[in-house]
Amino acid sequence: MKRLIPCLEADKTEIELILLIKTIVTACKDISFRVSQGALSNVLGSTLDENIQGETQKKLDVLSNQLLKDMLFESGKVRTIASEEEDYVVAATEGAPYIVAFDPLDGSSNIDINGQIGTIFTIYRARDDVPFDSKLQFAQKGSEQVCAGYVLYGPATMLAMTTGGPTRLFTLDKTQGCYLLTEPEMNISADTQEFAVNMANQTQWSELFKAYIHDLVAGESGVRNKRFNMRWNGAMVGDVHRVLSRGGIFCYPTNINNPTQPAKLRLLYEANPLAMLVENAQGKAFTETTRILDIEPDDIHQRVAVIMGSANEVDACLNYLQ
Repeated sequence: MKRLIPCLEADKTEIELILLIKTIVTACKDISFRVSQGALSNVLGSTLDENIQGETQKKLDVLSNQLLKDMLFESGKVRTIASEEEDYVVAATEGAPYIVAFDPLDGSSNIDINGQIGTIFTIYRARDDVPFDSKLQFAQKGSEQVCAGYVLYGPATMLAMTTGGPTRLFTLDKTQGCYLLTEPEMNISADTQEFAVNMANQTQWSELFKAYIHDLVAGESGVRNKRFNMRWNGAMVGDVHRVLSRGGIFCYPTNINNPTQPAKLRLLYEANPLAMLVENAQGKAFTETTRILDIEPDDIHQRVAVIMGSANEVDACLNYLQ
């Protein structure tokens, strides 16, 4: 099996980008170890603080955020950082070639129950036309990402990543401390019989989206004329990993009852990197109206509705919403 760095070199990835990716995935190895220790490392439970999203921070959220920040600062490759756990952008190294955004620990509600969690990250080229410490550094469409990926902390620690080519899957070999290529090219089947959605939110959905889900659960006797199974992890990174691995559709639609916060998921460091991974694995990724990678963020914590996964099923869902 090939190691991560030789794979990146074979893809003709720029050396500075390789070094930055190495920094991120090395930090994730440390996070993986802390996660595996659980209560033994005193990282379970919540802090007394909330992040800018109004969400109570878990101890492991804060630790993971600081680990990533510290290593990115030390790398000298990052001009500016954006994180789910930071109210504003964080200036790093002026003149550095890249900017990085991340969700240090997606699926925080799963931490204390030993459920699936993961780190989502994205890398862009830094902009020279705005100040190095400005949030405008991140006013770039998702299609301009030069790298997107996540590290999933499950029974095995897995890295799914693309630098513009295929979405590849690596597995952390803890005996050697390195990521080994275990799936050279992930491909999402165009059709599926699995969907992921939080059914507890039905009262928040539009009538059009309700109709789509109704027809999925109607099974063989419904208009879709086939049985669909529902899966839901409570962590986007886990649900999208399943979609990448065996097909499916992941949906987090608009909340029509909350006009001040109609969407749950963040564009910059959740929807965009996962959309790039899905598209580069032959899937599709949309809001209810727009291709996700075509949106230019107007704020680092901007939220969007998300519908992504098997191409034909995403089309079917969007047809209901027209």
